[in-house]
Amino acid sequence: MSPFSLNKFLRVLAAGIAFTSVSLVAQTSRNLGDVVIRADLKTISVTVSGSTTELDGLANLAFNAHGRYRRVASGGTFDIKFTAVAANQVQVTVTKAGAVALNQVAQGTSTRNAFFRAADAAVTATSGLKGIFASRLAFISEYSGKSEVFTGDLFFGEVRQITKDNAQAIRPRWSPDGGKILYTSFYKSGFPDIFLLDLNSMQRSTFVSFKGTNSGARFSPNGSQVAMVLSGEGNPEIYVSNAQGRGVARRTRTGSVEASPAWSPDGSRIVFTSDAAGGPQLYVMPAAGGTGQRLPTNISGYCAEPDWSLGDPNKIAFTTRIGRGYQIAVYDLAGRSPTKVVSKAPVDAVEPAWLADGRHLVYTERAANSRSICILDTETGKTTRLSPPQLKQTSQASVWIR
Repeated sequence: MSPFSLNKFLRVLAAGIAFTSVSLVAQTSRNLGDVVIRADLKTISVTVSGSTTELDGLANLAFNAHGRYRRVASGGTFDIKFTAVAANQVQVTVTKAGAVALNQVAQGTSTRNAFFRAADAAVTATSGLKGIFASRLAFISEYSGKSEVFTGDLFFGEVRQITKDNAQAIRPRWSPDGGKILYTSFYKSGFPDIFLLDLNSMQRSTFVSFKGTNSGARFSPNGSQVAMVLSGEGNPEIYVSNAQGRGVARRTRTGSVEASPAWSPDGSRIVFTSDAAGGPQLYVMPAAGGTGQRLPTNISGYCAEPDWSLGDPNKIAFTTRIGRGYQIAVYDLAGRSPTKVVSKAPVDAVEPAWLADGRHLVYTERAANSRSICILDTETGKTTRLSPPQLKQTSQASVWIR
């Protein structure tokens, strides 16, 4: 048995941080190794404005956080204007050298949501990138004193507490249609079980509740299957079920500790963490089962918490140990570039989750007494904190891509 024994795994899971060291470092500078921060990359200069105070504030908030753009007071390559035209409708007009490049009205569930949809249209028109602003997050907050599941938009507006279990909840994950969330909770039994919450009816049901650990559940990209980690037969292994938690089938048989399954964009493969090599590393296997192949990240003896990009199928983000702490790295399956450390947080950077453009991701900055969710541009290293202090400890963000 590797140094990551089953008992240790369960203790780590109980802390809500599978395969991530529970020893935290202070908020001090440290040697981060070969960190790739490309601040010299070309950005697009834009002027942005809104017809109301709300829209003007949202425009500044959104484009300040996007690594592809540089806001200027005047003389930008593009001028982007947002206008409220009706209830829950926002018009976006993009001009370049006086010529109209985009004039479109976005409909949303609120004025705020309509703005984000309009802003996404502006991003695509001016950069060719997929929009990220209308994304929604599910995350863990200790606002109520317990770790509960919350949802909100990318910038933590329209935040809603969706569990009140009064028990530790971890690892919320969206269904592809945004209508359901899977999460692990110690609710009822006092042991980690997986629950399914319907966001329309707010009805919760037990998804799986086997002996031992039930954790890490994630829907496949088409929503027909769920990958998860179960330990009922011994060590934590990867299993796959249908979307209702039935037909559970084992996919790994290594005798090692497996964790954190994530699907490839086409649903044909699963990347996961295993300590088969003596310490946590990344492996990829066919979703139908088979031998896992270790990814040659060649960066650290500790690689965990993978997330496979839907926006760029060749990119896998993960948490890696650098020096005395943790940072976010990106592995390129196409071999176009070596593994890169893309974060430069002064504290631990963990739990990456890709946004739609395959360029930005959200992650948790974790210090001894605080956790917050941030957005990171993996091309430039630009980082912006998203979660407000009022929500207290926030972590484990999952992204729903509209």
